Amino acid sequence: MEVVDQQQLDYGGGSNNPRRCAACKYLRRRCAPDCVLAPYFPASQPRRYADVHAVFGTSNATRLLQSLPVQERGRAADTMAAEARWRVQDPVYGCTGVIDRLQQEIRAVQHELATTRAQLAVHAHRGAPPPPQATPQLMSLPPPPHQPLAAAVAVHAGARGAVAVHEADDDEEPLMDPDEFLDLDGRF
Repeated sequence: MEVVDQQQLDYGGGSNNPRRCAACKYLRRRCAPDCVLAPYFPASQPRRYADVHAVFGTSNATRLLQSLPVQERGRAADTMAAEARWRVQDPVYGCTGVIDRLQQEIRAVQHELATTRAQLAVHAHRGAPPPPQATPQLMSLPPPPHQPLAAAVAVHAGARGAVAVHEADDDEEPLMDPDEFLDLDGRF
């Protein structure tokens, strides 16, 4: 009775086993028992390897994985696969395109929030009684915390009650550096 290495069964290594990893299947070669790509690109996920191959190439992916300690290879393969998927979906911007779209969405929502707050302020000001005179108790309170959105918006009420919101034209810095990688969901 022949003893078969567990790795050969799991990853398709060995010459007697017809199962190959996605990389060896894609490249139409036998999957060697010591195949570096086999643990990270199983045969059940051929699209994952095809994207990595298209963006990074087999030799670069293999060289990168071999240069890392074994415990870090899984995370590196996941990162390569995610970046390759984003690059295939958006060839020009890749993963930074996703980040840019999310930053634009955040800015749009912040602008909408500032507009809504300004409209609320106008409506509250119309129906509110005049502000009370400053009392000694109120004078001893600290000033309200700084709110950058409120400071950047000027509200003007027109003759018919229309509200115009004008934002300050400062050079806005991006919400995050697009070159910086964030581990938002703990998978990469």
